[in-house]
Amino acid sequence: MAQVSTDQIKEWRSIITLVVFVIANIIVLFPFHVPIYIPRRLSNAILDTLSAWRVISSPRREDHTVRGFVRFNFPLNFVTAPLIADLFLLAISAIGRKEVHDGTVGADNISPIDIMAFFLTLAYIAISIDASGLVRFLAFKVLQKGGKEGHRLFFYLYAFFFGLGSFMGNDPIILSGTAFLAYMTRVSSNILHPRAWIFTQFAVANIASAILVSSNPTNLVLAGAFKIKFLEYTANMIVPVAVTAIVLFPFLLYIIFADESLVPVAIEMHELPEEAKARKPVNPNIPNARGRADGEEGKLLSLEEIMNPFLDKGGAIFGTAIMAATLITILAINAASQERGEHPVFWVTLPAAVVMFCWDLAFGWKNRHETREIARKGRQELEQSRADWWMTSRPDLLPGSTSPGGDQSREEQLSPSGVRTLDEERQDLTQLGRENSRPRVSMANRPVADTQDSALPTGLPSNHPEAQHQTERTTIVSWSIDTYRWLQETFPTATAVVSHMPFAVVPFALSMFVLVQALATKGWIEVFARGWDHWVKRTGTVGSIGGMGFLSFAGTNIGTTILLSRVIQQWQIIHEADGIPISNRTFWATVYSMALGVNYGAFSAVFSTSLAGLLWRDILARKHIRVDSRDFARVNLPIIAVSMAVGCAVLVGEVYITREETPYRKL
Repeated sequence: MAQVSTDQIKEWRSIITLVVFVIANIIVLFPFHVPIYIPRRLSNAILDTLSAWRVISSPRREDHTVRGFVRFNFPLNFVTAPLIADLFLLAISAIGRKEVHDGTVGADNISPIDIMAFFLTLAYIAISIDASGLVRFLAFKVLQKGGKEGHRLFFYLYAFFFGLGSFMGNDPIILSGTAFLAYMTRVSSNILHPRAWIFTQFAVANIASAILVSSNPTNLVLAGAFKIKFLEYTANMIVPVAVTAIVLFPFLLYIIFADESLVPVAIEMHELPEEAKARKPVNPNIPNARGRADGEEGKLLSLEEIMNPFLDKGGAIFGTAIMAATLITILAINAASQERGEHPVFWVTLPAAVVMFCWDLAFGWKNRHETREIARKGRQELEQSRADWWMTSRPDLLPGSTSPGGDQSREEQLSPSGVRTLDEERQDLTQLGRENSRPRVSMANRPVADTQDSALPTGLPSNHPEAQHQTERTTIVSWSIDTYRWLQETFPTATAVVSHMPFAVVPFALSMFVLVQALATKGWIEVFARGWDHWVKRTGTVGSIGGMGFLSFAGTNIGTTILLSRVIQQWQIIHEADGIPISNRTFWATVYSMALGVNYGAFSAVFSTSLAGLLWRDILARKHIRVDSRDFARVNLPIIAVSMAVGCAVLVGEVYITREETPYRKL
């Protein structure tokens, strides 16, 4: 057997490449902010320059200035860490043009740009279907079907999220399903905590995403790396995934969440008043569509959100038809590509996404008068509620009153230490531009409501000092805010879909592709492949399934898929060079166990293992449900353990039945 040459990996740039890769992945899993302190004079100069260039409004300053520095919190997360790592490696010449080219344009059957184009365009169609209200409406029908029997409803919602997630992928299920469950558990008087419902939905959505190649970008990477036909991939994954879902349900209901306060036998749901039932459902994509939403009125609106859901029937039907036609066309072309030559799959999804986008724009424009009127009324109601709050809850801030801090300035009250963050100042300026200025966008067909807004959108009394800043000039920030609001009111569906698109996956994935390519050129991928080969020789096919299943959910799902795909490719090359082929059974057992792990791994120990986890956490936070990192790990670890054990056990049986010990031949 050929020996591994360690000369290349001993070179200092090679060692630094590995260290940088490890550090970048740790930061992705455990993101944080780095405080950067900027002298206040420099901060003021920057703000004054931006104001002079009409980027922001004129910054407000008190008579008493805060001494010291301004702190800027720079984020190190899944977007910035891999990108900074790539730039650092470029700076020390550890990587060059080849690594950047192969990591973005493609190499070894993996084409990152094609994968990202396919994923984003298909994601637009799926999220557009979700924005039509279809997921929430179907969930409402499931809620009606389940009635008030807690265990039956838990099963119906479990099956519903699994079935829909198999078709649409995990993101749309998380977008609407998470909000639906937050509302449902809020308006139930005897569900004391939503834990069982939200964690179950998150797990089953990610399990279901393992069935179709199109449901997850990790599946696209894997299928491309090993030239797997889409139908062949589904045929090999559907049995392990289905059995996992079947076994997991009773484990969740009767062991993990076996508590009456979590899943009651009988659910006591508040009833929606007849008046609310008779009201026409409001499109939640329209800003301020429901006006005031606090206190008892907020509870009623939450109940109305699930018991009288909005559904754009035309958009739902058209979007579903587009999605079905797109997937069928992709499967047909992919199945026939061996004879006719391969074509990028985004050639199909891109035109379909453009058609869907044009549909959303056209129907938004058609209904613009109605949506603008709804937004105007909702905004007025919200402004009135704010004015009431100021008058009743903050009398100390009315003219003539004494502030709690006496002569102390507002900045000193906020930051007695003398250090105030740029984030706080930016929020103040943004809030001032958003709430204390009239809409100024001048464009054709602007809604009448935009020129008739209250001069005091914050609801401040007219003689309050902060209400005097009503004549600020137009800036890029204020123009952007007004333009975005105009787009929301005129094209609510299209704007909502674009705002929910997973664009952050693009810089993250491309940066990770480059990092992995750097490991490959520095010899590390071959080292990892040799290590994997030793493991498989000692443990056989069963060990390859267990080992790869464990490794594949040890990091971020996209980054892990990219790295392990390269390792398996190199493993196969090593055996070709040695003249000892891998068995067909062992090779495909390794590949499909990785597919299980990278999909199931989204609900493992930390949120940042997947974009779905970050999205899920943020949606819950907006619904006032906080899930901290310890709870996320504590609840998910037994779920992922059972899911992987069941999925891998079924896969063992499957490969021994369907695969031979004949040598694997690269396609």
